[in-house]
Amino acid sequence: MHVAVGVVVRSDGKILIARRLRHQHMGGCWEFPGGKVEAGESVQQALCRELREEVAIAVRTLEPLVAIRHAYREKTVLLDTWQVTAFSGQAEGREGQEIAWVALRALDQYHFPDANRGIITALKRARPGTAHSARGR
Repeated sequence: MHVAVGVVVRSDGKILIARRLRHQHMGGCWEFPGGKVEAGESVQQALCRELREEVAIAVRTLEPLVAIRHAYREKTVLLDTWQVTAFSGQAEGREGQEIAWVALRALDQYHFPDANRGIITALKRARPGTAHSARGR
């Protein structure tokens, strides 16, 4: 499954995370918002659509961060992850999910699905303005 993932960074450096609903795969875990890339959609288009639908923000600027392939017992995912460096709107959990703005150093205090650990590692390695250097394709 090809998934577009957004690491949304606010002007104060805090990062948007969302808690997966209990009935979803890995329910109760925190994640970076995003969703499945649909047929005929670019990753960027999918990410813009998903962020608008899920957390009510409109992407203005994004740059590639990292691509991570992870095999769970029930499925394999490709997390095509982009850093959103400019957006408009006020983030809210439009699907009933809890959201939080968290400092990079505090991300380790939240329980994420295993596949998301690579995103956190890439974020810690990336220097501001050079997130694309961490991208691994």
